[in-house]
Amino acid sequence: MNVSRVCSGHALAFFTVFVWGVTFVSTKVLLVDFQPVEILFLRFAMAFCALYAACPGPLPGMTPRRHLTAAAAGLTGICLYYLLENIALAHTMASNVAVILTATPMFTALVARFVLGGEERLGLRFYLGFIVAMTGICLISFNGSQLSLNPVGDILAVSAAFVWSFYACFTRIMGMWGCNPIQITRITFGWGMLFMLPFLAFFGFDWELERFLRPVNLGNLLFLGLVASAMCFTTWNMAVRSLGTVRASLYIYLVPVITVAVSVVVLGERLTLLSALGTALTLAGLFLSQSDRR
Repeated sequence: MNVSRVCSGHALAFFTVFVWGVTFVSTKVLLVDFQPVEILFLRFAMAFCALYAACPGPLPGMTPRRHLTAAAAGLTGICLYYLLENIALAHTMASNVAVILTATPMFTALVARFVLGGEERLGLRFYLGFIVAMTGICLISFNGSQLSLNPVGDILAVSAAFVWSFYACFTRIMGMWGCNPIQITRITFGWGMLFMLPFLAFFGFDWELERFLRPVNLGNLLFLGLVASAMCFTTWNMAVRSLGTVRASLYIYLVPVITVAVSVVVLGERLTLLSALGTALTLAGLFLSQSDRR
């Protein structure tokens, strides 16, 4: 495998996860005036328009089977994952959701063996790295709080992680088509928004113009739509194409680490000993898993 391509893949994966780690702040701000499903539909509609402007025209070489794959990617990674995550946050502690979702690489490794036919063979270091990283993530997430099990919310969070693992496999398949990643991301968003429409009809959508014109809301919507969605889903697809499904997903371990770093720098929160130890273990687990090459 080309070394420069692999390095580029790591850089793209890190950039994507870094931005996604910051999106929790933007989403929290918008939840004051918007419902979760409204935020999701608006960000992906904005991203779809931006991607179409950047690379217009239909995706070449599409067959019924390819359309089905793109639809499955839109259903799992765009519609179901984010809805399950947001509903889970309403039923359980954020720390529970953070820990469960960072188990996504393990789900992805298991699902990939069936969907991709064992394309990425994993050894002992991958599993040891998972254990080390999850220990660090638990230290970060439950620092200063008690572990509280909430079956409904926790099961929804597990479902979200499981659903994302299928999305990761579908994007790997779509990356093999040799098409422009911008067009691939765009068609995935299109299918995802179609699957969101029934949820919009159920929860309702408020077209009140005033809340859209508030600078704080407009700024966060633009960030979520143009940067976190249009740009980052494209860079994520490129990272998966370069690194493979499982190794790209390992960067999800970094989300709690990024949250801690942003909180310390931007919000002035204190870095505790447990958080620092958890960060070190998470990074060690990531490097250990990434070093497991065959």
